[in-house]
Amino acid sequence: MQYRQFGRLDWKVSALGFGAMRLPTIKEGEKTVIDETQAIAMIRDAIDQGVNYVDTAYPYHEGQSEVVVGKALRDGYRDKVKVATKMPCWLVTKPEDFDTFLNEQLAKLQTDHIDFYLLHAVWEERWELMNKMNVFAWAEKAKSDGRIGHLCFSYHAGPALFKEVIDAYDWTMCQIQYNFMNEEVQAGTKGLEYAAQKGIATVIMEPLLGGLIARPPKVIQNIWEEAGKQPVDMALQWLWNKPEVSTVLSGMSTPEQVQQNLDSANRSGVGTLAASDLDLVTRVRDRYRELQAIPCTKCQYCLPCPAGVNIPRNFEMYNEGVAYGDLQLSKALYNWHFQEKERAKSCVACKVCETKCPQQIPISEWMPKVHASLVFQ
Repeated sequence: MQYRQFGRLDWKVSALGFGAMRLPTIKEGEKTVIDETQAIAMIRDAIDQGVNYVDTAYPYHEGQSEVVVGKALRDGYRDKVKVATKMPCWLVTKPEDFDTFLNEQLAKLQTDHIDFYLLHAVWEERWELMNKMNVFAWAEKAKSDGRIGHLCFSYHAGPALFKEVIDAYDWTMCQIQYNFMNEEVQAGTKGLEYAAQKGIATVIMEPLLGGLIARPPKVIQNIWEEAGKQPVDMALQWLWNKPEVSTVLSGMSTPEQVQQNLDSANRSGVGTLAASDLDLVTRVRDRYRELQAIPCTKCQYCLPCPAGVNIPRNFEMYNEGVAYGDLQLSKALYNWHFQEKERAKSCVACKVCETKCPQQIPISEWMPKVHASLVFQ
């Protein structure tokens, strides 16, 4: 495993971090739950092969991700890793809630401390709320009593606010969405570089854009194949090529994905990509931009929709149809394999989802377009 400097801390982090947002699942009756046996085996296998950073959050897998991570870190594994989880800022209504959520998370994770505790998905409203609730004073107490090691934040707003947040506190680390398709989205390259200038470690989330980069349409796959490259490996190597990147989180769902990412991480390093590799990524990026319509990563922060619309699935069907240049399969899925209340046409434009969307997608404007494109006339 390759290791990288973690900001100004005297600690080296594995190039690959284990993100517990997309753990393997199974069906139990009508309910989808984490496949605990496989998930625990995957997390431990990654740690056995050198991964020393595990990331989870309060809402992942409807609150069960932290529980499973806690189980995986039994039997001495907790001592081998740094653990990161996140405060559900949107659920905080009074300062006392900080302790309530943190103590609940400590219990789920079966630990007495969380190494990196993040304010989850910071953007304008949440940043204002955290300041109003005096989160920094609370955090200093939680650090003093040993329950958290470092206060950090994950970010989903624009570049202007990012600099304000970075300058507001002595952060150890920030977590940003970043990949070769998102150089100018949210914090972007400028934010990555600004954090590095401040000595702040930067953890990368959504390196594969919610898996979209891993499943390219044929016209994109052809470009990769002609160059003899694999999309997942190239997307990760593009990030590890940058000295400002501390570690890259991958939301792995199968043992095969774990091993593939580990193999890729073992070959990683700053400045390892040739000019031809960087040119290839640019060519792929440009071709993608010609194909994709809606920048949805299926993070599901927009759910539940008050009207019952399955927003990510609607976007996924539309994007896949557009990217592949054929809407027929998407239309069949939309009309025959989708509950009517979940379809885009059920949107009432309440815009509740738009206050939660990390990608700041104008969902209420897209829903009528999606329906018009996918409904059988």
